[in-house]
Amino acid sequence: MGGPRRVSSALLLPFALLALPTSDAANATTYREKVESSLRLVHAVASGATGALCVTHRYGRLRAPLHAARWDTARARADLAANVLYQLGLETAETLMAVSQGLVMGADPSERAVGSRALALRSDGVVNSAVAWERYGTAEPVPVVTPQLEKPPDPEYPWYVSAHNSESLRSSKFMPSPPGVTMEGWWTYPYYSCEAKRWLLSYTVPVSTVRGLKGVVSLDIDISNLEINQCEADVEDDCSNQIYSFHGTHKCPNETTYCEYKPNREVGGRHAGWARGLYICKCRPGYYSINHPEGFNGSLVEVAYQEFEESGVENWSEPYECLKCQPGCETCKGPEPCLATYNWPFRISLLVISVSCAVMTVCLTIYTRHHRRVKVFRVASPVFLSITLLGCAIMYMEMAAIFPVLDRYSCIATKWTRHMGFCITYTALLMKTWRVSLTYRVKSAHKLKLTDKQLLQWMAPILLIMLVYLGTWTLSAPPDAEVITDNKGLKFMQCSYNWWDHSLAIGEILFLLWGVRVCYRVRHAESLYNEARLISIAIYNIFTVNSLMIAFHLLILPRAGPDIKYLLGFIRTQLSTSTTVLLVFLPKVLRVVRGTGDTWDSRARARGVPASSSLNGIGLVPDDPPDLYQENEELKEEVQKLAAQIEFMKIVQMEMHNRHLRPRPGGYFTASTNSNAPQSPMHPTVNVSQV
Repeated sequence: MGGPRRVSSALLLPFALLALPTSDAANATTYREKVESSLRLVHAVASGATGALCVTHRYGRLRAPLHAARWDTARARADLAANVLYQLGLETAETLMAVSQGLVMGADPSERAVGSRALALRSDGVVNSAVAWERYGTAEPVPVVTPQLEKPPDPEYPWYVSAHNSESLRSSKFMPSPPGVTMEGWWTYPYYSCEAKRWLLSYTVPVSTVRGLKGVVSLDIDISNLEINQCEADVEDDCSNQIYSFHGTHKCPNETTYCEYKPNREVGGRHAGWARGLYICKCRPGYYSINHPEGFNGSLVEVAYQEFEESGVENWSEPYECLKCQPGCETCKGPEPCLATYNWPFRISLLVISVSCAVMTVCLTIYTRHHRRVKVFRVASPVFLSITLLGCAIMYMEMAAIFPVLDRYSCIATKWTRHMGFCITYTALLMKTWRVSLTYRVKSAHKLKLTDKQLLQWMAPILLIMLVYLGTWTLSAPPDAEVITDNKGLKFMQCSYNWWDHSLAIGEILFLLWGVRVCYRVRHAESLYNEARLISIAIYNIFTVNSLMIAFHLLILPRAGPDIKYLLGFIRTQLSTSTTVLLVFLPKVLRVVRGTGDTWDSRARARGVPASSSLNGIGLVPDDPPDLYQENEELKEEVQKLAAQIEFMKIVQMEMHNRHLRPRPGGYFTASTNSNAPQSPMHPTVNVSQV
């Protein structure tokens, strides 16, 4: 069957109550008791325990109404027969015989009409004349013993009501007439005939008084082919062959089980469908039973409920209740877990390390700001160093975003911390490297000066693009958590991946490739404190780590558990972010701690990197007054040297080989080879006499 339906029986109860007399409809408990007594009678007949019933009574009446519309044709013929008797009169037995026999013989086989009778009663209720017929199968109807003449009919007859009250008082033997339907007579409640061993339904029509006689016409319908379905009515199933009053009377514990109807059609017998407990109590989705995985037999549940009613047995339904599945299980067959377990101590330890790294990164930002005038920090641009540390701190906080059981908000935080932190850190490093690339390729004597302000102007559009992309993603299609399974089939929550992730991943890969290309172009560039080389190594490391982690997530460990994925995220963060911080900032901090932070890099001096130029922007950018003053002083010194050399050369060219100017003995131009000969200010080893 499909999913269980809990409300169907509750919806059917008001309609069933409307079909009962007003006194019964006002008390649902009374109606329930009548239905339960009817079920006990059905069970007694089905189990063959009819001794007590059939010894003291000939009929067993149910108090459960059913829909009789399927026999409207038979009802119409009975109404017509009553009108015929009224027209022809009730005096002769031949008339009664013809009318009653015609009811049975003229019936369609689908109506299952098995008996009929016609009675003529005097005003005192005594039978004046009576004729009755029975029919078995397709054979011809045969007459049967009629109610004794000159005596009132037996009140036990289900189809009989005293003629004195038939026109003014409706008997409790008859079902209420359906609303909006006009009938000449009444349908009886279903009853069991001990003599015929059948479940029958009779339609009785009174005949008005004709010349001092009142009549009764009755037609019996065999309803042994009907079925008792105690489960809730299913609108998708054909319930026309079921007695609606028994719908929803099953005893399955509704909280953990639902009722599934199992018709007894495979069992032989004339009334195989007339049995109590023809259902199975199956576990609802999210519940299980180890000993009864196929469900509980409805007959056993009915017996347990009857014992509860008779002796008040407590917890009667406990053996027939299913156990709740482990959290996260939609369906299960046992107590096995469906959700992957989280190793919280392990995750907390990784989270503490990541948060500690973020805090230390913030402290390092303050430290960098405090020592911004130290040369080792000043030549590396404190602004971009602070931006790099800010991005690293954001990337560390990704571990806090993916720490709990993921939901929509944690997934949004994960995307923002991961991609925004990467963009800030990587862009800041790339801008510094790009400045080296641009200045390193300058071939002219004019020095290209790229200030921090210019680099920030180039960096802003990149960050703006990332902000717009993440904001649009969050507002239009926010990332949500979805259920995935690990290699053991255990479920856990993982942030969904869609074309937003794929598009951003492609963009970041292209961005990384551009950074690798820039680093490759400046591989031979010299810089103070080896700044460019360390940044290049950091960029190479970021590219390598991200590529390897993508391979781990998608190819090597696609179905890893939540703790393994958390560990992979921690490893990726530490290998990329922590390595970047160590490469870029550890040498600077060590120099400051050792007291050499204001000392120019001696190895850079040896390689020919002047302190004033800092390789055209690789190191110190001439934005600050102290740098301009130092550069101006060196330029003045160079200009004075050049002026002295030019003046000396002018004098030399003017006095050399001029016969009008005779050098004095001991002068500059005395042709002498002694050690006192004047020397050139440009080349001290060359004297004038050698020119």
